[in-house]
Amino acid sequence: MENDIPEINELIKQFSKLPGLGPKSAKRIILKLINNKDSMVKPLAKSLATVYKNVVRCVDCGNLKIIDRVCICSTDSAYDKICVVENLADMWVIDSANIYKGHFHILGGTLNSNENYEQKNLLIDSLVRRIKKNNLKEVIIATSATVEGQTTAHYIEDTIKNGKIKITKLAQGLPVGGEIEQLDDGTLFSAFKNRVPVTDS
Repeated sequence: MENDIPEINELIKQFSKLPGLGPKSAKRIILKLINNKDSMVKPLAKSLATVYKNVVRCVDCGNLKIIDRVCICSTDSAYDKICVVENLADMWVIDSANIYKGHFHILGGTLNSNENYEQKNLLIDSLVRRIKKNNLKEVIIATSATVEGQTTAHYIEDTIKNGKIKITKLAQGLPVGGEIEQLDDGTLFSAFKNRVPVTDS
């Protein structure tokens, strides 16, 4: 007999929205949680509530920060380059691979080629401000090799192009249609090591 408890069905529905989880996987997780309410549900609920209350997205770099604390992007750094990625997952993958040392800038998504480049939630204006503020010498555009990722890359190139800053993008090893967060460390290393200058088309 199928479950007829609305609260459980709603929970399964919400878990099914998470990446990599379908209804079956969500049901298994929910059952595990229900069978371990004291040891798993209570601490999970507490952690989620804490994150919801205290963690926000930095309006300057797109990284996560505690709501009443200064973000890491505002601290002084000797780095002279910045890596532009689509989302936090991309940054985490690149950072954990130990193949890049420098600033990160998380856009918060990509531009849709059918929307005339209008997505105001993307942190492109703040990228321009950070480049000027930190006197950066190189911008590494590390968007995915999808249509949306490349559309975003071209828009960023046009926006920051001034002849004074070096603009590069990831090169060999990045498959067409590939997403950054799905790449292995070896592929990422090759893409960073062999990054190429962006030239006018």
